[in-house]
Amino acid sequence: MSQQDLIKTLVECAATCQMCADACLNEEDVHMLTRCIKLDLDCSAICTVTANLAIKNAEILNKQLEVCAEICRMCAEECEIHAKQGMQHCKECAEACRRCEEACLQYV
Repeated sequence: MSQQDLIKTLVECAATCQMCADACLNEEDVHMLTRCIKLDLDCSAICTVTANLAIKNAEILNKQLEVCAEICRMCAEECEIHAKQGMQHCKECAEACRRCEEACLQYV
């Protein structure tokens, strides 16, 4: 995986997580989605930081990629629960997070 591909995957995941959080806030039972929203926002933030570090090829990038892979895994697992209940935004988010998790682990 190239550095450009990694950055693109990170940015896409960050945006998808943000959109999922926003969509969750518009669902009827927001309380049921609290953990999902928090993980979406955390994942988006971490993917954004990781993309910025990848752009600079920072010395700490490999450690950050491990953290990013972990939050992507956690977010994907949570979104997969809600995707099974028919929430399309969670399905798309879970897929983006799985792609990003894999990209981070491949790059390390």
